[in-house]
Amino acid sequence: MPENHLFEYAVIRVVPRVEREEFLNVGIILYCRDQQFLQARFSLNENRLQAFCALINLDELKEHLLALEKISSGEKDSGPIGQLDIASRFRWLTAKRSTIVQTSQVHPGLCVDARETLDRLYSQLVLP
Repeated sequence: MPENHLFEYAVIRVVPRVEREEFLNVGIILYCRDQQFLQARFSLNENRLQAFCALINLDELKEHLLALEKISSGEKDSGPIGQLDIASRFRWLTAKRSTIVQTSQVHPGLCVDARETLDRLYSQLVLP
């Protein structure tokens, strides 16, 4: 029987006007210590974002989201945060912020395969 592993995840949100507390889910960050897994995945529906907030700078938004992806994978050009251990990177990525890119609270669960779980959560919570 496959072994279950604890994982944690947060939803990546675009919050164009923080004071209104309105957001669109655009990605997922998933961390599983036992599987040494940390990955962020996002996608932007540009038409939906433009309808939600016509003044949003999509290029700048993409840069911020790509930075999250680089930090989660620990790429060499991800700066000092990207060189931290996996758990520290996850905690930094999911820390509370009042910027245009935010994450939900962290949610726990059990999984057999972290990558499969990321795919499932991404399909359920991000894709329209």
